[in-house]
Amino acid sequence: MKPRVIVLMGVAGAGKSTVGEALSAALGWPFRDADSFHPPANVEKMSRGLPLDDADRAPWLAAIARWIDGRLAAGEPGIVSCSALKRAYRQRIIGARDGVRLVYLAGDRELIAGRLAARKGHFMPASLLDSQLATLEEPGPEERALVVSIVPSPEEVAVSIVGALGLAPAAGGA
Repeated sequence: MKPRVIVLMGVAGAGKSTVGEALSAALGWPFRDADSFHPPANVEKMSRGLPLDDADRAPWLAAIARWIDGRLAAGEPGIVSCSALKRAYRQRIIGARDGVRLVYLAGDRELIAGRLAARKGHFMPASLLDSQLATLEEPGPEERALVVSIVPSPEEVAVSIVGALGLAPAAGGA
C-alpha cells in the first residue's frame, strides 16, 4: 500500500526540513516541519542547550499525531518531519495507522555535526547532537522504515524516497 502520510525522522541536522521541502516539491504534497508543533516552552528550553524530556515531548507528539490523523481522515496526503528518536515516540505518532510510512534519514555523526555547525538562525544548538544520538533508537524491522542515506543532496534524497515508496512525482516535480 502506498503511503498517504510520510514521517521523516532523524536527529537534528539530518536534513528533515530540507528533505521535507524537496519531497513536498517533488510530490506536490503539503509539508509540516515538526518544529512548528513545539510549544514555546520547548523551543526556549532547547535554545538554552537543554534537551527535552519525555514530559516536554508529550504535547508535541500529540500535536503531530493530530495533524497526521487529520490528513488521513480527510483522505489528503502529507509529509511531516519529527526526530522520533525513540520507538515509543514513533508508536505515538504512527502506531497502527494505515497509510503512514516512516522514512529514517541516516548519516554519521561527523556529517551531521558539520551541518549543525554551519546552520544559522536555528534554536537547536549543535551541542545537543550527542544527547540526540544517545537517545536515538534506530527503527527495527517491525517498523518497516525506509532507511535513506543523507550523503546525497536533499533533492536526490527526495527522488530516492519517491522511487522507493512507488509514488508518482507531481507534474514538474522530481
